[in-house]
Amino acid sequence: MTAPRKPLADLTGVLMAFVGGYVDVVGFVLLFGLFVAHATGNIVMLGVSLAGDTSGLATKLLALPVFVGAAAATYALVRWRKQRDQPCEALVLALQAVLLLVFTLLTALALPAASADEPSVMLAGLVGVAAMAAQNVGARAVFADLAPTTMMTGNVTQVAIDLVDLMIARGRPDPSLKARIRKTWPPVAAFASGAIGGAIGVMFAGPWSLLAGAAVVAVLAALHAARR
Repeated sequence: MTAPRKPLADLTGVLMAFVGGYVDVVGFVLLFGLFVAHATGNIVMLGVSLAGDTSGLATKLLALPVFVGAAAATYALVRWRKQRDQPCEALVLALQAVLLLVFTLLTALALPAASADEPSVMLAGLVGVAAMAAQNVGARAVFADLAPTTMMTGNVTQVAIDLVDLMIARGRPDPSLKARIRKTWPPVAAFASGAIGGAIGVMFAGPWSLLAGAAVVAVLAALHAARR
């Protein structure tokens, strides 16, 4: 399976990082502090719940197995396609777009809600977790040549390391160093922009702001399908 060619590869990395930040902020604000894109974030929030604030405890308990299950199912589909030498880019993006659309509809139906423990809120949040699990699998198994698009800690750390190496090189950096910097900083900027965009989207459109994330992923799916 060949990796997506530039500039579509660069566009995919940037837009998916934007979606990662956007959807995570919208989900966190609307669904009582649920991180739909970060399994580790929900583990931390689970600890917070166990320490005293039990609101949404059931959802946070279920978020990890749902994330693992959705990731495993997505990867199984990717492997099945690869074994038959079939493209996976458009498929995994289309899958995420559909899940994000369902996430949007369920969130709109669930809100306003009195608490995170209402079944409709839990269902919406767990579908959002499944959608972002698909993106995480895509980043690792389909778009593996791109920088991560949901977890920015590694990207930010790599940028800091590379900037130090760049200064030490004194204007004569190794080509691989320059290539790595060009690969890692755009997703960081896009993720931050997505987080800001998510906050603005919530203020103006509430749960329907999630449609923007689904639309971006759907457009990427169409572009990859057309390239094939």
